[in-house]
Amino acid sequence: MQNDVYDYTSGSAVQKNTVLQKTYRLLGLSFIPAIAGAFISGKMGFSIYNVFGGGWMATIAFFVFFYAMVFMIEKNRYSNTGVTLLMAFTFGMGVLISPLLQYALGMSNGAQIVGITAAMTAAVFFTMSAMARRTNLNMSSLSRFLTVGAVILMIAVVANLFMQIPALSLTISAGFVLFSSLLIMFQVRQVIDGGEDSHISAALTIFISLYNIFSSLLHILLSFGGDD
Repeated sequence: MQNDVYDYTSGSAVQKNTVLQKTYRLLGLSFIPAIAGAFISGKMGFSIYNVFGGGWMATIAFFVFFYAMVFMIEKNRYSNTGVTLLMAFTFGMGVLISPLLQYALGMSNGAQIVGITAAMTAAVFFTMSAMARRTNLNMSSLSRFLTVGAVILMIAVVANLFMQIPALSLTISAGFVLFSSLLIMFQVRQVIDGGEDSHISAALTIFISLYNIFSSLLHILLSFGGDD
């Protein structure tokens, strides 16, 4: 039997509020191993592209890690094991984004760009979280839109692996910013409405969304403002 990490009165307003509070606390905690992973990887000069020789093998390794960890976290979404797996996942994601960060910080104005990206990402999170509490949007329609958007984005990502078109790459990044922003609002609203009762799953979804927003914005800003 799994070790339940919370015990609420089912369906109550107290439960929903508690899940949301725990989601935010766990989300904040999840960035500690992510930052540690990026820092350690940067110091060691580790890059998944160097390990796997770049190209398809590195991409396959990334997707295997990503989806395997997400699957295991969701399987343990009501247990302390899920929290541990989430921390391991965010550490790994920190390691994976480290090469992009090191590339950015290697530029003369790189630190400024990274700082602006982080501030913009935080602004998106707080804005979408606030909107989730006040929105009158039809969540069913938004869910369908997000599903279609996810499929389109994945097709575009795979297509760009073959074509390597800079303009398409920037378009995909912009698409991820929009998609992930809406996903944050959707996920927070799901918790508020009682559609999500696991703070582990909610924190996982929001972390991935913020990760995508940060990396996509960084890509865009580096493309347009990477030089003095």
